[in-house]
Amino acid sequence: MKLLIILFVTFILSLLGSFIFLGRPDVLFSGNLGMAVFIIFTGLSHFKFQKGMEMMIPDFIPARMFWVYCTGFLEIAAGIGLMIPVIREITAVLLIIFYILVFIANINSSRKNINIFKADHTGPGMRYLYRQRIPMQVILIVWTWYFGIYLN
Repeated sequence: MKLLIILFVTFILSLLGSFIFLGRPDVLFSGNLGMAVFIIFTGLSHFKFQKGMEMMIPDFIPARMFWVYCTGFLEIAAGIGLMIPVIREITAVLLIIFYILVFIANINSSRKNINIFKADHTGPGMRYLYRQRIPMQVILIVWTWYFGIYLN
């Protein structure tokens, strides 16, 4: 849930900044900036915690480290894409699909008690999935749809 703080704080600061400098809060820009900062931050974490991220991917998927790096780059690209109005909507659609697909790794991670920061099996397990990850996925999908598609 710490990551959601990044999303909400960026959104609120951007609203305040746009109000101060433009005379009105820019909700569309602020919502997309919040998600952009969030997803770029998570993309960068793929390079810092690559071993733990690799453990999240189901064993039947080959070249797991490749997918860790690939999804990290995709997340960073999605953050940039959300800030470019002409590709924002397609970026948002693809990001929602990505959030749904990556949820498989989150289920696998919870079932195996993976701690991505330590790259071991001391993670919180299924309670994390039900209490934090599922609600967070819903927030991310709805936020991306609202600011990247609906308001666009």
